[in-house]
Amino acid sequence: MCIACTHTIHRAQHNFGWNKDFAPAVVAKPGETIHFECMDSSGGQLGSDATLETLNALDFGKINPVSGPVYIEGAKPGDALKVTLRKFIPSGVGWTANIPGFGLLADQFTDPALHVWSYDANSMMPALYGPGGRVPLKPFAGTIGVAPAEPGTHSVVPPRRVGGNMDIRDLTAGVTLYLPVEVDGALFSIGDTHAAQGDGEVCGTAIESQMNVEATIELVKDARLQTPRFTTTEPVTRHLDGAGYEVTTGIGPDLMTGARESVMRMIDLLGAEHGMSAVDAYLLCSVCGDLRISEIVDQPNWVVSFYFPRIVFA
Repeated sequence: MCIACTHTIHRAQHNFGWNKDFAPAVVAKPGETIHFECMDSSGGQLGSDATLETLNALDFGKINPVSGPVYIEGAKPGDALKVTLRKFIPSGVGWTANIPGFGLLADQFTDPALHVWSYDANSMMPALYGPGGRVPLKPFAGTIGVAPAEPGTHSVVPPRRVGGNMDIRDLTAGVTLYLPVEVDGALFSIGDTHAAQGDGEVCGTAIESQMNVEATIELVKDARLQTPRFTTTEPVTRHLDGAGYEVTTGIGPDLMTGARESVMRMIDLLGAEHGMSAVDAYLLCSVCGDLRISEIVDQPNWVVSFYFPRIVFA
């Protein structure tokens, strides 16, 4: 338990969407630190004993729960919340899945697939993946945001101008996130915690893992933010950079096609060099590989690169 925390949001205090009329779980003053008990993106449906049958029975009405909301006293439309992520307390269990109809290559990977992870929640040593694979871990919150001004309940699945399911893997401990406020009290919520993810989350899931999070929430008056921004205080890829990268590319006039092709070529490369099945390589790319726009000015063709960290098989 967080000794310095003023409030605790318990795991049962969650919602499956964003709504400016949701009753707050807690009313907090600016500057207070809050302990959030978060759930994984399956809402607890996929645990250490999960199987393909469990995945096939997933209730999509219960995915991506967010803990909260927290009403911040004095927050008004036009202000910004300054959220400092203090600490992540991992569970040691996670999962990655290919869910039919979801993901960058959903048309190619039409069958369900599941990998259940076990990792040391104290040492946070790299997690094992098949023969020889070790994925470096770096916990973060995939979904974090405030209520939009529009009335009604809004899906938690897409990201929004007020945050939400952004899946930015750099929203880790020590980072400060600024969120635009659109309603009185802001109504802040957080969830969808991950143990690791690559930029792009290409198969649609990361190492989805239940965690607790400690965050300090401050108020910046009249900030007039249009979308979220954040500040990091240290290098963001140091846990992956040690042995360099293998990189594949997609080149052409469409960025989405380029992204797909660069990932497809990495899947082929991992299969050729490490004997991995295509779906296993796809899941692995999602949890530790990075999509990057390498060039977007030399029309008519752009370059999208996929970086896979060699440390995974070092």
